[in-house]
Amino acid sequence: MGEDLIDRVTPTRRAYLKRGGALFAGGLLAGCAGRSDADSSTEAADATATTTTEAASDAETAADGDAAGYTVSMSPAGDVAFESVPEDVMVYNLVYADAAVAFGHGDAVNSLGFDSDAGGRTLDAYYERLDGVSFDRSDLAQLNSGSGSVNIDKELVYELDSDLHLVDPALVASFDGWDQSDVEEIREQVGPWFGNAYSRTHARPPEPYADDYEYYTLWEIVENVGQVFREEDRFAALEAVHADLLSIVQAELPPEPERPTVGAVVYMDETFYPTKIDAPGFATSHIRPLGVTDAFAAGDVTFETSYDFETMLEIDPDVLLHSYGIDSYYDVASIRQRLEDHPVGSELSAVRNDRVYPSGTPVQGPIMNLFQLEMTAKQLYPDRFGAWPAYTGGAYPEIPEDEQLFDRDRVADIVTGD
Repeated sequence: MGEDLIDRVTPTRRAYLKRGGALFAGGLLAGCAGRSDADSSTEAADATATTTTEAASDAETAADGDAAGYTVSMSPAGDVAFESVPEDVMVYNLVYADAAVAFGHGDAVNSLGFDSDAGGRTLDAYYERLDGVSFDRSDLAQLNSGSGSVNIDKELVYELDSDLHLVDPALVASFDGWDQSDVEEIREQVGPWFGNAYSRTHARPPEPYADDYEYYTLWEIVENVGQVFREEDRFAALEAVHADLLSIVQAELPPEPERPTVGAVVYMDETFYPTKIDAPGFATSHIRPLGVTDAFAAGDVTFETSYDFETMLEIDPDVLLHSYGIDSYYDVASIRQRLEDHPVGSELSAVRNDRVYPSGTPVQGPIMNLFQLEMTAKQLYPDRFGAWPAYTGGAYPEIPEDEQLFDRDRVADIVTGD
């Protein structure tokens, strides 16, 4: 990274720390002040609260917010009422696991949709760079059997007996053996649903949810999850980090003619599976803000689209970003070597110029999104943001402090509540 950028980034980060710290502390103080007003009203109305002990007990109940409960709304579940903060939560994908950790409630998670080691390693890779932040996945239930079909066993849902199912009910209704009546049965007999999965790609949800379904940005979903956990102050502080990161990155983008063409892909069995960067949804929210030219913009790309080597050579992106590349399902270092050894793959510009990179996970939560934005900025514009280090797996690589695009200590403090 050039000295000119360091000079600009560092004051921005310092300004953010003052702004974000004041926001976090101010939010906590405002929350305390609001609860004090509620306490005073309760004590005045309750003529029987005649002792200091009783008044203190009333104040503690009001401060917890449990007496009156609260309601949080998000499509497709709608308004969901809570008597208290959920302590035992069923989670299907990493968006919500990462959000729970970000809000200091990772220990409430009791499950993941697939192999917890596979998804958990990805979370670990990022959390390794945040002091005091971790996710214990040792006892998590696996909701999906991994037998080839995407499904959840209803009996397992009953066994888990969760306070909350942090899962999109429309997604569950699409699984084999499930329909809306099953979803409603679990809501009534076990606990509510709260999640939104189809915002990832703006895909059409199944009937009867489709007509009224709403789509959200990643950070809108995260805000709603923060409200579920009564962590509005933590959300505000994290959102400030995200906003500051975006402002740093977008202020330093080169002119459009100097930006590379980029192809987001998954590669396996000598076949490329493309993703449109500019398509709606938060799956590419770590790439889209970088303002690149989408190599697949002209194509009719769906989940079923695949390209052979000859087609990829015709498109020939300047950069290839391989999804799920950070300690996840794919060894991108090995894939890069296979492309170099392939008679046609070796002719790709991205391969010849050593610009095949591990990219982020589309099913990303807030902490993941911060790291994945920084990673992508470095991969696409090393002259502006500092070079992306060599990465062969494991933890997110160490970045020199003066080339970090967001402050790790600040994020760790928000997550751990320090």
